[in-house]
Amino acid sequence: MRTVMSRTHANGIEIEYRTLGHPHAPPILLIMGLGGQLTRWPEALCHGLAEAGYYVILYDNRDVGLSSRISGGRQPSLLREALRAQLGLPVRALYTLEDMARDAVGLLGALGIERAHIVAVSMGAMIGQILAAQHSERVRSFVCIMSSSGSRRLPQARLGLRLKLLRPSPPGREARIRHVTGVLRHISSPAFPPDERELRTRVARDYDRSPDQRGVPRQLLAIMASGSRGVLVRRIRVPTLILHGADDPLVPVAAARDLHRRIPGSRLEIIPGMGHDLPAALLPDITHRILEHVRSADARAAAPAAAPPEAATPTR
Repeated sequence: MRTVMSRTHANGIEIEYRTLGHPHAPPILLIMGLGGQLTRWPEALCHGLAEAGYYVILYDNRDVGLSSRISGGRQPSLLREALRAQLGLPVRALYTLEDMARDAVGLLGALGIERAHIVAVSMGAMIGQILAAQHSERVRSFVCIMSSSGSRRLPQARLGLRLKLLRPSPPGREARIRHVTGVLRHISSPAFPPDERELRTRVARDYDRSPDQRGVPRQLLAIMASGSRGVLVRRIRVPTLILHGADDPLVPVAAARDLHRRIPGSRLEIIPGMGHDLPAALLPDITHRILEHVRSADARAAAPAAAPPEAATPTR
């Protein structure tokens, strides 16, 4: 399997990315969620898509991993801005999800890719919603996993879990690894709990790759500042599959049903026992669902357009 790690300049920043598969194969762009480096994508999923004949592209979003850090001015209080967001007031942020969507468009342009399938999770799927609605000419299809329109009317995660996410990550390698491991454990799939040792190993690997976590609260502020996409997602016309865990503690399943109602022609598939993660036990099933969707979209795009009906002969 051909794998390439590289970096490119796009939308005014440097983006670290990785590719798997043949560059001339149909492209799939993977977009990770809040604070997640490209390494958080399960290898089994990436290789499964590439081995099925797709060119898989995954990257570090701005402010995490090895992509550019965005700095400037004093960072606002997360708790204060979260309260403002709940009240529908403007939120101060250095950038928005729209800027992050333009990063994705810039990356595709730098790689010479005109249109790609978008597979995205959580915050990444919020970025994907903007891509599918505002940059539809660059999107072949969209797979939206464990995400939300951002409507303030939707049920929220438990207050304790939300406060845990807003709490600053402690300094020091061991303390940081314990903190992140604990957060990921709390949002994992109840029916498919992660192996504790494996989870800690993955978190430690990510820390050693890039210990700078200052971008995570800035990404969180970007989500708050971007507000609801409830109206925007109604503009999505690309083939859309919505995957969501029935037992997601962070983004309740009502968010998936809301997206399904709003996105015309979308398909909703709720996975029993799944939380806010991609558990190893479900990867074959998730990979199959994604491949079924992108293949269907490619087949529809390749089908010849139906001939217009012949004009009726007027009768006398």
